Amino acid sequence: MRTIVILPTYNEAGNVGSLAQGLFAAEPRIDVVVVDDNSPDGTGDVVEAMMRDEPRLHLIRRPGKLGLGTAYLAGFRWGLDRGFDRFVTMDCDFSHDPAALPRMLDAMRESDMVIGSRYVDGGGTQNWPWSRLALSVCANRYTRIMLRLPVRDCTSGYRGYTRKVLEEAEPFDIRSSGYSFLEEMVWRVHRCGFRIGEVPIVYTVRAHGHSKIDRTEIYRAIWHVTATAVRSWLESPHPQRVRRDP
Repeated sequence: MRTIVILPTYNEAGNVGSLAQGLFAAEPRIDVVVVDDNSPDGTGDVVEAMMRDEPRLHLIRRPGKLGLGTAYLAGFRWGLDRGFDRFVTMDCDFSHDPAALPRMLDAMRESDMVIGSRYVDGGGTQNWPWSRLALSVCANRYTRIMLRLPVRDCTSGYRGYTRKVLEEAEPFDIRSSGYSFLEEMVWRVHRCGFRIGEVPIVYTVRAHGHSKIDRTEIYRAIWHVTATAVRSWLESPHPQRVRRDP
């Protein structure tokens, strides 16, 4: 099973090198592809320099800041074209622990999609202000209700997908390029009848740099979830799902 870890980056020069090293230490049999949106801090140059001595590390340079969702899609397409079997997405700021990667991959033996979850037993957040935690909890509850999802953490970006999921759930049709991509993606996977598992993780504040999410992105995500839910209700009050054998 060939596995690719996709790291979307924008101004992550202080994190990308040590994170890639941490991933290779946690799971040596993976490849890592960095999807960089022309970071002015030279993130792409850091990766390019590391690639001279690390054949498992790859770089996709994009011309500008094109959004998180499209960065995932670029990584998916890159991995699909090169025959990878499992696809992991994660943040590049150490809020997602690379040491959790082996547990994520183990869980993919039983599930088609695995989510690193803050809201299952054993998961949690560390050093978060109460306002951010409250916003995350409310956003997840709203998404679960509106999209009828049996998932505790719909907005976590630490995820694993099988090749079959990416081939059948039609992620390239997702219209959102921001964080709402995550919510629609889990809805599409569930609607297709794939098995979704959750692995507990502890989410921490970023090690270096600044968060990319802002209030506008939050409002956009709420609108996108609402629009997706309405579209789903109009298509069918009870979406038909294909039951897949374990």
